[in-house]
Amino acid sequence: MTDIKVTPREAAAELLAWYDRHHRDLPWRTGPSDIRAGVRSDPYRVWLSEVMLQQTTVQAVKAYFDKFTRLWPRVEDLAAAPTEDVMTAWAGLGYYARARNLKKCAEAVAADHGGRFPETEEDLRALPGIGAYTAAAIAAIAFDEPAVVVDGNVERVVTRLYAIETPLPAAKTEIRARTADLLDASRPGDFAQAMMDLGATICTPRRPACALCPVREHCRAVKQGDPEHYPVKAEKKAKPVRVGAAYVALGPGPSLYLERRAPEGLLGGMTEVPGTRWTAREDGATDLSGAPFAADWQPAGSVTHVFTHFELRLSIYRAELSSQANGHGWWQPVGKLDEAALPTVMKKAIGAAIPGVFKTKQKGKP
Repeated sequence: MTDIKVTPREAAAELLAWYDRHHRDLPWRTGPSDIRAGVRSDPYRVWLSEVMLQQTTVQAVKAYFDKFTRLWPRVEDLAAAPTEDVMTAWAGLGYYARARNLKKCAEAVAADHGGRFPETEEDLRALPGIGAYTAAAIAAIAFDEPAVVVDGNVERVVTRLYAIETPLPAAKTEIRARTADLLDASRPGDFAQAMMDLGATICTPRRPACALCPVREHCRAVKQGDPEHYPVKAEKKAKPVRVGAAYVALGPGPSLYLERRAPEGLLGGMTEVPGTRWTAREDGATDLSGAPFAADWQPAGSVTHVFTHFELRLSIYRAELSSQANGHGWWQPVGKLDEAALPTVMKKAIGAAIPGVFKTKQKGKP
């Protein structure tokens, strides 16, 4: 088989021409025609969307982005918001350290930078919760810096384009270098978003639409006839399984007994039903030894929740009380559970003990 030569300048030109015609309209994005007319992307909206999009789909993020920008239209508004309100608005989006860092970053931008985001990758990296990828994305999209932006979509496009056989994550250095070769420095923001759109809509993980790809003539994986072979990934290790217990107490009203998790660590600062002290590395007790107070606790099934690094299996216990017992937490009216910053795993635990409690939630609302 004769190899083909990837021509970066031509590939970038064809990619950008495709992006001009077929870019996705997203609520946080400034389109290429507006960019050409001199309209700049809002750094606040770019930053907010990039943080939300980490480990989350565009479709899932849209409603959260709309909620956040309605509640807090400027970074100064987010900085001034109570942390509990931010965590509640974030509930259900997952990876809750992002929400805590979001608040810290907003405070830093408001207090230390007069409400204006720094314009360079280096200065952006100094802000809380902004890593290499997010700094590059903000610098390129909001400030037209020729930053090399590499997310999962870009990794897939580049490994296929160059037929990179080195498995991820070891291939990241080569992928970054190849992306830098392709980068059109005259339109760095559009180039970054074009690569993302290509990976999201055409160069997909399964059944990529190669016939529609603007850079297919340059693509070695297409030439080989097996684009789904890329990116090559190292064999994943099985996730450890941890166990614990959760206690759902239903009081008059009806009301539900809730507590606040410690501010740091997994699900830090979020609301929970009380439970035993499980972690990513240690099991918690699965009996009644961790119950928050004496009650007629009865088994109510179990739930499973998969975190990034481990799987959690919780034994659920339920108790109905005629009066509100005292503890370290508070009693939340069942009708106002959506106002509590409950992560998904806690909603699962409550749902197991009180079937149908979340069914009244409107579809499409985060």
